[in-house]
Amino acid sequence: MVNYVESKDQRALESQVESRAKEIHTDAYPMSIGEIMSLYRDGEIDIHPEFQRFFRWSPLQKSKFIESILLGIPIPSLFVSQREDGVWDVVDGVQRLSTIFEFTGILKDEKDKEKPHLRLIGTDYLPLLDDKVWEDKKQPKQSLPNSLRLAFKRAKLDLKIIKKESDQNTKYDLFERLNSLGSHLSDQEMRNCIMVMINRDFFKWFMDLVKHPSFQTTIAISDRALDERYDMELALRFIILTREPEKDIRNIKDIGDYTTKKMRRIASDLDFDRDHVANVFRRTFDILAKVLGPECFQRRDTGRGRGGFLISVFEVMAIGLGSIITANPDWKQDNALIQRVSKDFWNDKTFSKYSGSGTSASSRIPQLIPFARSLFSGK
Repeated sequence: MVNYVESKDQRALESQVESRAKEIHTDAYPMSIGEIMSLYRDGEIDIHPEFQRFFRWSPLQKSKFIESILLGIPIPSLFVSQREDGVWDVVDGVQRLSTIFEFTGILKDEKDKEKPHLRLIGTDYLPLLDDKVWEDKKQPKQSLPNSLRLAFKRAKLDLKIIKKESDQNTKYDLFERLNSLGSHLSDQEMRNCIMVMINRDFFKWFMDLVKHPSFQTTIAISDRALDERYDMELALRFIILTREPEKDIRNIKDIGDYTTKKMRRIASDLDFDRDHVANVFRRTFDILAKVLGPECFQRRDTGRGRGGFLISVFEVMAIGLGSIITANPDWKQDNALIQRVSKDFWNDKTFSKYSGSGTSASSRIPQLIPFARSLFSGK
């Protein structure tokens, strides 16, 4: 017989698990689709219409999901979080519920206007679903039979409810964990969704900032990167890293996780000075666009033409200049300094060492940002 004695660390871990588990209060019960539709119509469940630009199921994916409900195939649980006002925020299941509401003709966009009804595509199991809609009074043959509409509304979905007594960060953590499993969302699209959940006004402010012409002109990233909202990731990194103390930047272990945590903090910070940050952002990219032109973040001419956008150059030039303007709002524009920095850093050993293709962002940023600040401050 083996005598098992728990170590101090093991007991501490058990205590930690027990303590954190007490911060999450949940409930669960099945609910019919008809009941969920009523909640949506009454504004008692929020699927965040802004999410529709990030969740992109194809018509076939949507049709297969409707098919699954009609055939009685089990649907994964939906997760919702109860807000202080009693409304349920959808944490996991936005695309599934959006598809149901779009099919039944009640889905609304960001301007509170009803979107067109979903027209189904025939599937392998149910090819006769092709061109069917929920209900079409002008063309009854295109409507789903009434018996199937009733069965659809009576079908039950399993809901997991995170109660309002839970720690306020629980739903954001859960959203990130659940939607990162098998999701096609990019890291920034995930952050955007969390941003909407935390503070819609902040999200709208941030979206407007990202559209600034000088910023979009100078980054000149690919269409695919734009689709994945890499422009928003760059803007968010700029906002965060231009304001961070050097000691914190040097201790960054994972830039993705760091960016997400900082985003959550500033989006919920009522004292965050949006006007000042927006001024620094616009001023920085206006200066770079005017002094260096639209190719300022591209690989310098090596005799084979210019290359594409380089994140390491962005970190040196944009975040470096932005940091100086953030720290010194009265900084007087020095075009000669900007031009000199844009040429000199290419041959510096620090840049050469940490800007290679094999260097990760988490090892590059703690070195390049302090390096960029020293170039612009003349230290």
